[in-house]
Amino acid sequence: MKLRLAPVARALALSWAGFWMFFFVAESAAWHTPVRVSLAWVGMGLLFVFMALVPWRWETAGGLLLMAVGVILGVAYAIWSPPRLPVATQVLTTFAFSGPPLAAGTLFMMHRHALTARLRVHEPVYC
Repeated sequence: MKLRLAPVARALALSWAGFWMFFFVAESAAWHTPVRVSLAWVGMGLLFVFMALVPWRWETAGGLLLMAVGVILGVAYAIWSPPRLPVATQVLTTFAFSGPPLAAGTLFMMHRHALTARLRVHEPVYC
């Protein structure tokens, strides 16, 4: 089995973080949001980018972090989403927030598991 899960997970995590960073900046500019509020949204985007980069150095911790972030974002948005949004929009937005980091974190953990299993197979056995 070729271990190509990490590049896919990295691309997914960075695409998710990059999309939301762009969205927060573009929406702030389009709505002429005050600077203080815009900085909070840009800070959130930078936090997403940071969380997407953590697994590049610490794969297991970063994978767990992304999985936790995906679950937390999904639950938080489901609870605090605008009440007047149609149900389909709420479901789609919840998935857009939480699905990619959850999937990327899962892929990082699968990659880590495959690597450790592969190393265990090739270890010498001493009797």
